[in-house]
Amino acid sequence: MMTRSEQVFAEAQNYIPGGVNSPVRAFQSVGSTPRMIARADGAKIFDIDGREYTDYVGSWGPMILGHNHPAVRDAVIKAAANGLSFGAATEIEVEVAKLICSMVPNIEMVRMVNSGTEAVMSAVRAARGFTGRSRIIKFAGCYHGHSDAMLVKAGSGVMTSGIPDSAGVPAGCAADTLTAVYNDLSSVEELFAQNPEQVAAVIVEPVAANMGVVEPQPGFLAGLRELCDKNGALLIFDEVITGFRLALGGAQQYYGVRADLVTFGKIIGAGMPVGAYGGRRDVMSMISPKGSVYQAGTLSGNPVAMAAGLTQLTILKNTPAVYETVNELGEYFRTEMRKAAAELNVPVTVTGVGSLACIFFTPNPVQNYTDAKTSDTAAFAKYFLHMLDKGFYFAPSQFEAIFFSAAHTKADIDAVVSEAKTFWNQK
Repeated sequence: MMTRSEQVFAEAQNYIPGGVNSPVRAFQSVGSTPRMIARADGAKIFDIDGREYTDYVGSWGPMILGHNHPAVRDAVIKAAANGLSFGAATEIEVEVAKLICSMVPNIEMVRMVNSGTEAVMSAVRAARGFTGRSRIIKFAGCYHGHSDAMLVKAGSGVMTSGIPDSAGVPAGCAADTLTAVYNDLSSVEELFAQNPEQVAAVIVEPVAANMGVVEPQPGFLAGLRELCDKNGALLIFDEVITGFRLALGGAQQYYGVRADLVTFGKIIGAGMPVGAYGGRRDVMSMISPKGSVYQAGTLSGNPVAMAAGLTQLTILKNTPAVYETVNELGEYFRTEMRKAAAELNVPVTVTGVGSLACIFFTPNPVQNYTDAKTSDTAAFAKYFLHMLDKGFYFAPSQFEAIFFSAAHTKADIDAVVSEAKTFWNQK
């Protein structure tokens, strides 16, 4: 007999393409169907069939405090009582902007948008407007949202589906997007040499978290900074994943490397639909209505999303122990999983940094997109389905991150490791 989740998903396919509103939710790559989630609290999520799971997706990262944090929830309820959207300027969006500028290195001005995709699209436009150049260097396997110019050798859901680009993207839209190899400075240097005085910016996930989790090798990010300075290009850090997660100041603070522009996602809204981009004052002054680079949005700075974000960011700023907690959990997970895999001679590679982790089903080191693609996705699917059946909710793709929150405990991780060993022992 079909579960209620299966019944709802079957109906959804009649009205929603593929039955989901984002491909990464589809469970297609693991040969299953999505669990329809009804509610979440702390480290737990619950589906409409009444099943409980320990969640390691965290709405794809923003739930660093855990789901349904009472202070955030109360702030949202209070803000909603005053109205859901005004399409006008508000005081709270100024408070959030000031807070972000005070916490993140090298951000002097910030513009609110509605998603990480929109943030990246806008930051790239600002870089082009500021430099007067058109070409952008990105890295194979790094995902920067679904705008046309960025769907070139992208990671995340595109990678899972085996689609290198996307139908519907005209060749001209991607003609100025150049692709380098992550962790390979020589590939970037070569592109600069081939396109003298044409590159507006290099955009990078400082920790690649959409082809699994791949940490930058020592000197890689600093090398990008030097190459951009040498060639008159801007450096854009896409911190939709790492922003306010690796550290209060994100990857710039964690790695000590300066970016000219930074993009953020829903963590600045505690999971609400929001994003932002910010950076140097001279670059951000190009943005309309102050400058000539146009970007707008009726819902940008939405008061309910801003209330959630202001609350979460204030908690993070005032409670540095949150970062100690989540980073320790991430390191504990990586250490214990590596021990378990070595003990049972399982050919996996466990990667990650801070509160991010990934288990690649390959024995080989993973430093770039090509390495990540050596993973045995069929083996991952079997592992994923076993863990899901036992109440552990991970992303349904080999090429996504595992996220830890302040609501998780070492006991939660011990349970994951124990069940992983049970699964591997059965084989």
